[in-house]
Amino acid sequence: MSRSRSLLLLSTLIPLTTLLAACGADDIASPGTGGDVIINPPAPTPPAPPPPPPSPTKVTAAAGCPTIADPQGLTDSGTIEGPTGTWRVCTLPARINKSIQLTKVAGLVYRLGGRVDVGTDGGPTASAADTNVTLTIDPGVIVFGGTGVSWLAVNRGNKIQAVGTATQPIIFTSRDNILGLTTDNSSGQWGGVVLLGRAPITDCENPGAAPGTVACERQTEGAADPAKYGGATANDSSGRISYAQIRYSGFVLSNNSELQSLTTSGTGSGTQLDHIMSFNSSDDGAEFFGGVVNMKYFVSIGAEDDNLDTDTGVKGNFQYVLAVQRNGLGDAMIEADSDNAVDGNTPRQNVRVSNATFIQRSSTGSDLAAILLRGGTDYTLVNSVLVSSGLSCLRISRANTIQAADPAQDEAGPPVFRSVQMTCGTPKYLGANSVTDAQVASIFGSGSNNNNDAYVSTLTSIFVNGATETAVPAFDASSIASFFDKTTYIGAVKDASDTWYKGWTCNSATADLGGGGLCTTIPTT
Repeated sequence: MSRSRSLLLLSTLIPLTTLLAACGADDIASPGTGGDVIINPPAPTPPAPPPPPPSPTKVTAAAGCPTIADPQGLTDSGTIEGPTGTWRVCTLPARINKSIQLTKVAGLVYRLGGRVDVGTDGGPTASAADTNVTLTIDPGVIVFGGTGVSWLAVNRGNKIQAVGTATQPIIFTSRDNILGLTTDNSSGQWGGVVLLGRAPITDCENPGAAPGTVACERQTEGAADPAKYGGATANDSSGRISYAQIRYSGFVLSNNSELQSLTTSGTGSGTQLDHIMSFNSSDDGAEFFGGVVNMKYFVSIGAEDDNLDTDTGVKGNFQYVLAVQRNGLGDAMIEADSDNAVDGNTPRQNVRVSNATFIQRSSTGSDLAAILLRGGTDYTLVNSVLVSSGLSCLRISRANTIQAADPAQDEAGPPVFRSVQMTCGTPKYLGANSVTDAQVASIFGSGSNNNNDAYVSTLTSIFVNGATETAVPAFDASSIASFFDKTTYIGAVKDASDTWYKGWTCNSATADLGGGGLCTTIPTT
């Protein structure tokens, strides 16, 4: 019998149900599979995870302190350890009597053990008795204030040369910052940097002294021991500070008496100030008492009082100013005052600002407005942007602040605004002490001179100009003074390609300035 016929016969003898019963359901092949079906295939073996990023290299403390030219030398104060590693601490003498240089040494930080004086005060006029001490600080050096009242005072007749670079800024900071204990809300942990000069001032403390003369001197605000400034040398030089950060300053000494990040007191036009950042000062970002001040590229972030504070007859020019408040904290963006000018004293304050961007995030403050001008100050603000979060934009106090120009009395006339854009709370304008709200509004002159008090911000990244800002015609600031650059734009930052603030500043939750690391830590290279 053929094989095929045998199989056919067998199939007729065995019931179909019997055949099926001999096979489980899992044994039935699907049509066209040619074999068993795998219902839950095993997952493929995952690739090996990438290796974890290398831990940041921590600093190893330098072996010792370098030698300086002052015979007192540096004091080896042991080491300090924080999240960035271990650092050798070298404490400066309380008074530097001979010119010295602080060099950048890997694993080393310099300490202010209290008030540190650069030289001895030489009085209001230059003389053979001047100590002529210069403190030179190299790029990348870190100087911190110790516990208590620590601050740096550059006395009359002496200088500082603190010149960093765009990639290696000089950092003045607090002990807690080294220890890794600071946050984006820390402040007031040490004093700050104070420059004392011989340029003219008002508000003399000497009874009967004529303002603006060598007899007119004052004591530095917040200083317990003598820290005098004033004289009659308009071009006096206290040296240079460039590419520097001043963090967590503003130590409170007593009620209404504290230091801020940077204080210039009677400094002259020979002093060079540029690329300076104040971060989280418990007082002002910077305050300028008298003298003749020229400053470009100033960044003030997180100041708890005013950002640009000018007083006692200062003649000042400022260009490229960027100021951002912390949310709900801070007073005015600008406070200008010259109390004794009420009585006709000269020099009368005259400050000119171009290309500023002010981000006001506090809706309260004793000054009641984002910009406060009072006490007979002359003021010019051009090519600038103010975004106020619910606070009035402009307050002017005292009739002599808006009186007509009188060159014989050193009076430039009412405040001047050109190409200024403002977002304001209600009311937009405030007058006080014989100045009406309507007069303040008229002085600003919204709708003329490219001024606008109904501005709606298109700023990007908090402070970078957008379409609205770019469309505003710029005023020629160089027509005011040769110090100013002539720009084609308003505000501090033209556009995304304008990066003057990057690299030498630090970043925080308040403002990301890009490329410079966090303010809460310190660089290790």
